[in-house]
Amino acid sequence: MRARVRVAAVAVTLATALTGLTGLTGCVTVHGATAVVPAITEAEAERVLARYAEVANEAHATYDPDLVGQVSEGALGAIEQASLTAHRAVAPEGDADHTPFTFTDPRFHIPRQAAWPKFFLADTGVRAGDTESHWLLMFTRDAVDEDWRAAYRATLAPEDVPRFTEDADGYARALRRGEAEELLLDPGELGEAYTDFLQDGEGDAFAEGDATTGRRETRAKSAGKATERHQWSDTPADPERYPAMGLATEDGGAAVFFTVHQHTRKTMAEGYTPQVPRLMEPLLEGEARQSLTTAYVYQQLVSVPSRAAAEDDGERIVFVDQASGLVSAEGE
Repeated sequence: MRARVRVAAVAVTLATALTGLTGLTGCVTVHGATAVVPAITEAEAERVLARYAEVANEAHATYDPDLVGQVSEGALGAIEQASLTAHRAVAPEGDADHTPFTFTDPRFHIPRQAAWPKFFLADTGVRAGDTESHWLLMFTRDAVDEDWRAAYRATLAPEDVPRFTEDADGYARALRRGEAEELLLDPGELGEAYTDFLQDGEGDAFAEGDATTGRRETRAKSAGKATERHQWSDTPADPERYPAMGLATEDGGAAVFFTVHQHTRKTMAEGYTPQVPRLMEPLLEGEARQSLTTAYVYQQLVSVPSRAAAEDDGERIVFVDQASGLVSAEGE
């Protein structure tokens, strides 16, 4: 079996997509907790991707956060559920202009894994009306009797998709917390290292860019405006609820998804009131009379070099994609 497979555009009915997702057969079902086995078969991965398209399209058309929770979790699930909750409060009739998306020419990068969670990556074109893009969707599940859900999503150009390693049988190599001593940073260390850098600017693991040095420069410029004061707090995500997930790449490094949290507090000068956007109001607790605290979940895909490449060539961790979503707000 090959871990990368090209299939025709996804056009599977929901009934077909639901078939076989929870009662998977073979050694994964019986020995998945101890033996090193494929996370999923190609045929099952195709059905998981098809189900995601069906359910996510319906959820976004109807602004149904509970429905999208059936096919997403982790960082992506938190962002999407909060967004749909806000949109439903503002437009309970749903999105009359929703354009369904379809997947085109998907490929799958499937690792062999022991223990849980297991995961695999869908590498696919996306078409919505006349708009085309490219996604990497990391699907995961924590037990054999659970459905697969998308925990991370990155949007990038097809030519920017990492080149993942494959073994002789075509399987990718999965990297989780504590499984990548050869990398500049282990996947489980990325969240703490990144948030420490955002908070104090220390450390040289990350390359300069919008998500690193650029973020700190932007914050410095807006920290002390005449009418408002901004404060930021960055924290790594709970590794059990938001586990980092990665795959080894041909250059000896890895492409890794991970999650962090950001809290931003805006305090207004006397006589001024924070502006609360319409889509923030449904997520707001309290009344924003003088201050507004917002909580965001950030999901990102980074390219992590090997220790050797970092030491010999000065390579650093590069952000391939980063997306965030407001999940809560509090006014005082």
